[in-house]
Amino acid sequence: MIDLNHLDDLARRLSDMVPPGLRQSREELQATFKTALQAGLGKLDLVTREEFDVQCAVLLKTREKLEALEKVVAELEARGSDRPAP
Repeated sequence: MIDLNHLDDLARRLSDMVPPGLRQSREELQATFKTALQAGLGKLDLVTREEFDVQCAVLLKTREKLEALEKVVAELEARGSDRPAP
């Protein structure tokens, strides 16, 4: 989920960049900027930091299991090549 406080801050900072002659409608500009930012960010395929961290942990565990399986396969292959051909 996108933190709306960050969007408010960014919208405020954008409206502060508007030339002084156009600042009469500052609140309206802030609202427009915020809406545009929400729409743009909503279209992106983003995940929360928590979801990202969970997936990193899953990936790490999977990698560890894969390495263990590769070791077992290598040992089995080594044992198989030690046997004489029938």
